[in-house]
Amino acid sequence: MQKFRIRSVSENTETATSKNRRGFTLVELLVVIAIIGMLVGLLLPAVQQAREAARQMQCNNNLKQFGLAALNHESSSKCLPSGGWRAYWEGDPDFGFGEKQPGNWVYSLLPFLEQQALWQLGGDGNKSADNTIKDANVIRAQTPIAYFNCPSRRMAKTYYGWAYTNNCRDLGGVSAKIDYAGACGDGYYTGGYPNSYEQGQTMTVSHTITGTTDFKSAVQLGEIRDGTSNTYLYGEKYLTTDRYEPTPASNYANGDDHGPYAGADNDNVRQTNNTNSCRPLQDRSGYDVGQPFGSTHAGAFGMVMCDGSAHRVSYSIDMEINSYLGKKSDGNAASIND
Repeated sequence: MQKFRIRSVSENTETATSKNRRGFTLVELLVVIAIIGMLVGLLLPAVQQAREAARQMQCNNNLKQFGLAALNHESSSKCLPSGGWRAYWEGDPDFGFGEKQPGNWVYSLLPFLEQQALWQLGGDGNKSADNTIKDANVIRAQTPIAYFNCPSRRMAKTYYGWAYTNNCRDLGGVSAKIDYAGACGDGYYTGGYPNSYEQGQTMTVSHTITGTTDFKSAVQLGEIRDGTSNTYLYGEKYLTTDRYEPTPASNYANGDDHGPYAGADNDNVRQTNNTNSCRPLQDRSGYDVGQPFGSTHAGAFGMVMCDGSAHRVSYSIDMEINSYLGKKSDGNAASIND
């Protein structure tokens, strides 16, 4: 026989009340949303710091790769990469390495950075500024390479750049950029520009090369008498934040108008003499100078030494110590931690 159970009114009321309590009230929902917003607000700076730390690590790795490539260059060519023939000349593979090479240190490092094909473009055995090398230098200048740029500053792409050099066609104002520079000590040679390949081969340097990278330089490790671990090789270059990406094309930052491979100029060599204009700086707005090292990172900029070791150097480094580190053989063997 089927049995039936009659529920009491109190039981029905309790069941209905339980059902009504299964959702959130509007106030509870707003409180949860507010808590989540606070947590996101607390988490976001930590995420940004982690991302910047990763970008800074990548930037340091770029410098480390330059340093190792330079040591391999020195091992095979018996000198560190040359600074080239000043800003109106690009690289030419027919001139090999050392002081005869018109392109700068960045160009000379290409074969040691797994970019042999890019370095070799335009090589035809003809040591003249012919159409072959001019066309090749357009391609080279307009080919971005990721580790030429600091990831915290700007991405690897083409930007407005210098339009013409002696052995390159008009770039149409478009070129890749380099965010790193060689250490030229007290300053690079500014005594004139060779206007032909012949003059470039015979022109001599009329000043003392105090750093590791300069006009027609061919510095050997044995010349670095202050110690390879105590001497700057390459580092991050200062750049005003206003002109990371120049618009219009003529609005270049000081020390950032040429592409990656033009000869010695403050686009690719920086000074460490003990003057305010050469004080290392964090990138900033409204201050456009082309002499010092520096970076977009907070607190410190990256440098690689002549032994291939990469370091973070404080912007507050004593200027006298910074000057010593920038010279290869001045008799003052300052260390990076002094």
